[in-house]
Amino acid sequence: QVQLMESGGDSVQSGGSLRLSCAASGFSVSNRCVGWFRQAPRREREGVAVIRSGGNTYYQEFVKGRFTISRDNAENTVYLQMSSLKPEDTAMYYCATAPGYLCETQGGTLSDPTYWGQGTQVIVSS
Repeated sequence: QVQLMESGGDSVQSGGSLRLSCAASGFSVSNRCVGWFRQAPRREREGVAVIRSGGNTYYQEFVKGRFTISRDNAENTVYLQMSSLKPEDTAMYYCATAPGYLCETQGGTLSDPTYWGQGTQVIVSS
C-alpha cells in the first residue's frame, strides 16, 4: 500500500528556512517520480518541484534558486529544502507520486499524481 507522510511544516519569519520531509512506504522513492505541491487559501493547488526516478530535478520558476528537492534512498524519503522564504510561500504543502518508473512533468509539476500525503502547513510571516 502506497503511503506518503509529510512533516516539517512550521511558522517562520520571512527570509527563514525550512526542510520538509516526505516519508514514503509501499514503494521505493528511487523507482518513482515524487513531486511537491502546495495550496494556499483561496488558491488552486500548484506544483512546486519534482524529482524523477533517475534523479533529475525540476522546479517552478517561483522557487528556483530558493528551494531544493532531494531524496535519501536509504531513508526512502524525499525532502524539500526551502530558503529565503516569502509570505507568498505560505501554503499547505503536499507530496505526491505517480505509478511507474517514468513520469511526465510540466516544469516543476508532476503530471497525473495518483497518491498524496495529508500535507504539512507552512506559514511565513513578514
